[in-house]
Amino acid sequence: MERFFWICLGGAAGTGARYLVSVWAAQRLGGVFPYGTLIVNLIGCFVIAAAVHASVALAWSPTVRAAITVGLIGGLTTYSSFNHETMLLFGEGPPATAVVNLALTMVGGLLAGWAGLTTARALIGQ
Repeated sequence: MERFFWICLGGAAGTGARYLVSVWAAQRLGGVFPYGTLIVNLIGCFVIAAAVHASVALAWSPTVRAAITVGLIGGLTTYSSFNHETMLLFGEGPPATAVVNLALTMVGGLLAGWAGLTTARALIGQ
């Protein structure tokens, strides 16, 4: 239960940071391109890779590791987890598995988004 608490606390901090970065980016860079999302995704990819390495090298407790990676970085961006897992697939298995993960996530995500939008439009009528 303690680990769950720290993950939730980290997640709250991550989502708050994501919101603040998005507001900052929209004010400074404009709202035509999703700069805020791009910024948090790139930061998340960097931080999760560094944090996972540090957690192994420095023998962090599972609770600290989960609070930072699942909580803080997961709240900031879920793309970082996708990126990290795909990097592991490229490094530890056949490259085709990583390519399949990339393709299914990218194409599947677009199709799922289209299906969700189409369903909502059909149900709501707008």
